[in-house]
Order: sequence, then structure tokens, then C-alpha cells
Amino acid sequence: MAEQEKFATLRWRNGKLEMLDQRALPEQCLYPTFDSAQTVAEGIRSMVVRGAPAIGCAAAYGIALEALRLQTQPPKSFADGLQSAFEILAQSRPTAVNLFWALDRMRAKLAAQHGSDAEHAAAALLAEAHFILEEDIVLNRLMGQHGGALLHDGARVLTHCNAGALATAGHGTALGVIRSAVESGKKISVIADETRPFLQGARLTVWELLQDNIPVTLIADSAAGLLMSRSEVDAVIVGADRVAANGDVANKIGTYSLAVLARLHAIPFYVACPLSTIDLKIASGAGIPIEERAPEEVTGYRDQRWAPAGVNVRNPVFDVTPAELVSGLITERGVVIAPDREKIARLFRS
Repeated sequence: MAEQEKFATLRWRNGKLEMLDQRALPEQCLYPTFDSAQTVAEGIRSMVVRGAPAIGCAAAYGIALEALRLQTQPPKSFADGLQSAFEILAQSRPTAVNLFWALDRMRAKLAAQHGSDAEHAAAALLAEAHFILEEDIVLNRLMGQHGGALLHDGARVLTHCNAGALATAGHGTALGVIRSAVESGKKISVIADETRPFLQGARLTVWELLQDNIPVTLIADSAAGLLMSRSEVDAVIVGADRVAANGDVANKIGTYSLAVLARLHAIPFYVACPLSTIDLKIASGAGIPIEERAPEEVTGYRDQRWAPAGVNVRNPVFDVTPAELVSGLITERGVVIAPDREKIARLFRS
């Protein structure tokens, strides 16, 4: 597909994992190499890779890398080392549930290798990591097909943060819907929030869309309400880092504000996410852990600092949008209009 031809978020080369360093974009395309669970966890923690599905894929590879690294060790050392790898990776980011979903997949695959030697177990874990990555692209394309049908020809779509190929194994969730609509022949234009403080919209979403020649306009986060009030937005589509069993959505900070604005202006607000992002163990958004990151991300960017030294800072990087503000949840199994607990449960029974 077009986005995969131009760049890969994660790639397996010469027995190692390479991840496109999203901190360097859009100025440089750098692919640092990762060879262990510890280095992958640091890559996740430091935002080399971000976006819930991509984090899940990276974590799967982190386990596979550790298994390959330990495959010549005695059985107990192999088992203990992998247990430590699971713990290290689980601590890398708290909000994105795909991380824990992928680790559970890898635990199940490891358990299925009971009785096999370490070399065969490592090969099976690597195969599972490859499968998780390939599966993610397939699911994103299914979401794109379902969600693309919601957009009319000529639609102006507002998006927040980056929920594209950079946040997944390829194609994207929210941007995947837009890409699929464009592929179907519709003329779609995008309005991208800059997404402070880490500027994922300005640096990543705009870069992605320019690669695919999809018309995009960058705005300050605070400009979204004005454009909605002037009838310049036809739909809002975002991704998600975790969806609770009742349909509450945790996504990049600022998403909740957009949902409130969209409701006020009668604009549909859609969330695109695979079923692996839905956490049935969390009853509502109140139970979703909200990560807070370093104050330096708010007081400046890279080498530029604009806030005075010593100021108190809060830097929550996610917020929770109540289900009643979500017009539709776009999944690989279809679109759930006005999601609630029963409709979401039904998704997992189909």
C-alpha cells in the first residue's frame, strides 16, 4: 500500500528490530536498532514509537528479541529472563492497553511451547510478533473500509494527535479511515490539530498526509472551535489508546474538548480503534490510568524553552471522552453507533 511503500513504522532487519524514530520527524527519517526487551521498553518510554497499536507490536518484538538473546541459556535462565522481559515491557507505558494485549498474546504463545527447547520457543515467539504486525495492517484496512463509508465526498475531517501509519503497523486507524475514503475515489481534506505539547499532529500527521498527497491544513489546537462554529468541519475522527467496557474513550489530551465542541455544533465525532484497544476489564473511563509525563514537555520543545524556571506543571497526556459524546466507534467488525456497554459486548460475541 502507498504508506507502506514510503515508510515503515517498525521493520525487522538482520535479526533486530528497527523503529522509525518519531522524535526526529519531520526533519529526519532515522531507524535506530533494538536488540532486547530493555531497549524496546526504552524506545516505547522515550516516544521513539508511540500510538497504541504500534506500541503493542513493538512490545511483541521486545519479547521475541529477548527470547532470541537468551535461547542458548539454560532453561531456568531462559524462563526467568523472559519473565523479567514481560515485566519491563509492561511498565513502559500505562495507558495504551494494546501493550498489555500484545504481551498477553506473547505469554500465550510461550505457554503453548511447553516442552519445546528454547530455540524453538524463540522462533515461535518471533513468528507471533510478525503475525501481530501483519494482522494489525489487515485490521486497519477493515476499519478503513467501514469508516470510509461514513464520509461523504468532499468531507472536511478534523483529527487530533496522530492515528495513522506511524501509530500502527501500517495504514492507520483514524487516518486509515481517511486513506480508505480517498482510495475509494472521494475527495477528502483534513484539518490537523497541532496536538500540544508533543506536537504529534504538526510533526507526524501532517507529514504522513503529505506523503500521500492528501490535502491537509494545520491549525492550533485552540482554533478547532472557531472552525466548527463557521461550519468548516464535517466530521471529527480520532484514534484511541484504551476504550472502557461502557464506551468511554481514553485518547490524547485535548480529545475530550473536541468531543464537547463537536456535540455543541452537531458534528459527528468518531473513534477508530481495533478490538484490541477495547478493555472489557475496565468498567468505565474512571478506571483508566492516565499517564503524566515530564514537565519539560510543557515548558518548551527540544532545545527551546519558553516557560520561566520553577513554574509548577501538570502534564497529563491523555483524557477520557464519555461514551455519550461518541457518535460511532469504528472497529474491524463494523461501526457501533452511539456505543454503550451492551453494544460493545456484542462486538466480542460476533
